[in-house]
Amino acid sequence: MPVRFDDIGDRLKAFRLGSGLSADEIANRLGISRTALYRFEKGELAKIETLEKLAELLGVSVPTLLGVGVEYIGSAVAYFERMRQIEETSEHIIVLAGPISYLLASDAFDRALEDMLRENVPEKLDGRKRALAQVDEVMAVLRQRKEGYRRRQPGIVNLISASEMERFLRNGLVGRLDLPDAVLAERRKLARAEAEHFVALMADEPIGVQIGIVPDTLPHASFQIFRQPDRQILVLSPFRLGEQPNIRVGVAMITSAPEALALHEKMAKELWQRALKGAAAVALMRDQLARTA
Repeated sequence: MPVRFDDIGDRLKAFRLGSGLSADEIANRLGISRTALYRFEKGELAKIETLEKLAELLGVSVPTLLGVGVEYIGSAVAYFERMRQIEETSEHIIVLAGPISYLLASDAFDRALEDMLRENVPEKLDGRKRALAQVDEVMAVLRQRKEGYRRRQPGIVNLISASEMERFLRNGLVGRLDLPDAVLAERRKLARAEAEHFVALMADEPIGVQIGIVPDTLPHASFQIFRQPDRQILVLSPFRLGEQPNIRVGVAMITSAPEALALHEKMAKELWQRALKGAAAVALMRDQLARTA
């Protein structure tokens, strides 16, 4: 596959956002102008020496920056920015990412998510100030993702674990479990409202949205497959949104390796075949809502 310089620019922007460094700081350390840095982020070819310095400054390898082999991402900000970039040209997405798929989530979920991410940061965490700043950065990128999805409306196949959804309903939309009882009760109401939002999606069956509820165990690691006009991309991620979210620890991976894509497509197909859909999925979800009331 030929090198795509626009992809290199996208990765550069994502890793810059994840580094916590401003464009001015990076440009000054490299001895270039901020305008030149922005040109690189738009896909203008940079000298290999500049790429090497950028990779060292951003804490990634040159192959990762170039997209050779597997792209490793240790920052949630960089990861969600890469998702936004990939979604911009995707025509179809297969999602297995916990009980809640962010692109399909309601606006009320967005409003609760910021509180959840903040309360998930321990009070005595070293670097707590930076961790809280990252919450703002992640939320900004997520809002851009949602806007992009609603503007373009790519097709989505969303696989949800029935057991994860039941735990989600019992625990609620929480960043941690030791919250005051009144807060926990309110967050359980929010979780029920979000589950009902997904029930409505399954019942209405909007064009381009397919949701399947898998009654048995699903893999704990989430993955997404993006289909673009000229390629497919697999994303594996430890970062999650929803009940007890994680945007602080883990390494995500992005690849277009044929073997990895084939294995995950096979798994997604098998999960979809045994998933409950339509009226059967709606009935299961309503039963869960009744049992956890």
